[in-house]
Amino acid sequence: MEKQIQDKAENSNMVKDPDDWTTGDEPMTGAQKSYLSTLSEEAGEEMDENLSKSDASKKIDELQRKTGRGLKEK
Repeated sequence: MEKQIQDKAENSNMVKDPDDWTTGDEPMTGAQKSYLSTLSEEAGEEMDENLSKSDASKKIDELQRKTGRGLKEK
């Protein structure tokens, strides 16, 4: 039963592509900015302070892959 619930959650529209966010063009949130700052520092990259919410989300994903931080083990 628990597996079915997990599968439904993973296949739901709760996780949308950042390009499809209705508020994606708004400035990144404070939480995104803070985490992006940390990841950028760890990756040795300069942080773009003017990213939108959707672009910040994509950059966070990219830097998580680069640094190995925040990735879930499967």
